[in-house]
Amino acid sequence: MIVGVGVDVCPVDRFAESLRRTPRLIDKLFTPAEQLSPSGQRRHAASLAARFAAKEALAKALGAPGNLMWHDAEIEVAEHGRPRIATRGTVRARADELGVRGWQVSLSHDGGIAVAMVVALSVDVPS
Repeated sequence: MIVGVGVDVCPVDRFAESLRRTPRLIDKLFTPAEQLSPSGQRRHAASLAARFAAKEALAKALGAPGNLMWHDAEIEVAEHGRPRIATRGTVRARADELGVRGWQVSLSHDGGIAVAMVVALSVDVPS
């Protein structure tokens, strides 16, 4: 059963400018693993913007409580490059409160816009 759905869009150029203007922002928003591609290179702005949109969409799927910590949700790379969500701390507590046991997430970026959709489910989802 679906517990919540969230979607978010992020203009890539505006997000990249925010990262340039405030260099410490990348460490505030993303875990070290999220900042790097599977090959170990720093992710490009569009990929980071999509991950930011996913975290925003996840918050919306959880009812957008104001106490969620950025690092308590991590966008990981699963088999075949598929994104998946790992949660802990404040995000895990809210998910548990709502009965969330699994996630579906989709990321995309094109035409200068990054988008993410997150579905919170009350059933386990294979990773």
